[in-house]
Amino acid sequence: FKTRSGETVKLTELLDEAEERALQVVTAKQPELPEDQRRRIARVVGLGAVKYADLLSNRQSDYVFSWDRMLSLTGNTAPYLQYAYARIASIFRKGGISPETAREAVGRGFRLQTAEELALGRHLLDFGWVLEAVAEDYRPNYLCNYLFELAGRFTRFYETCPVLKASEPERTHRLYLCEVTARVLRLGLDALGVEVLEQM
Repeated sequence: FKTRSGETVKLTELLDEAEERALQVVTAKQPELPEDQRRRIARVVGLGAVKYADLLSNRQSDYVFSWDRMLSLTGNTAPYLQYAYARIASIFRKGGISPETAREAVGRGFRLQTAEELALGRHLLDFGWVLEAVAEDYRPNYLCNYLFELAGRFTRFYETCPVLKASEPERTHRLYLCEVTARVLRLGLDALGVEVLEQM
């Protein structure tokens, strides 16, 4: 793409600026973090934001380049999805349980009951189909939109259904639903070349 002055922008300059802008956001939100940790988060978020924004649009459509929209923690952006993944990781940290333990615990049976659990579970079942459609039609934007909807469904589930405060067996079932959601987010973002973080 070109700047307003008509000059082209080199990719290295674009990626450097993405990291610097992400660092400003991270520093404003978490100034207490050590600088090396803030820089690592900024690298993952900044580079992920650029990649995701490029893949989000239909490949046959133009789009308007916007740093503010690209680095936003709301809307269909990489930082929003990375934050959703980090939020799920924090649930396991707070609960003192590993995702693997949640996975093993449901070997005895798994039940979804609420409308939000069912909506999230059904959406998770579509992941394989979406990957096939992406590969068949060369449309990574399908995957971007699927992941964005997944994060939204997870948010509605999490706001409605207590996870760590739930009694058994609901607690274990909901932890497993969190684990599967995090795994699909990670796999989907990885397919797009976007890293995730355990903490943001």
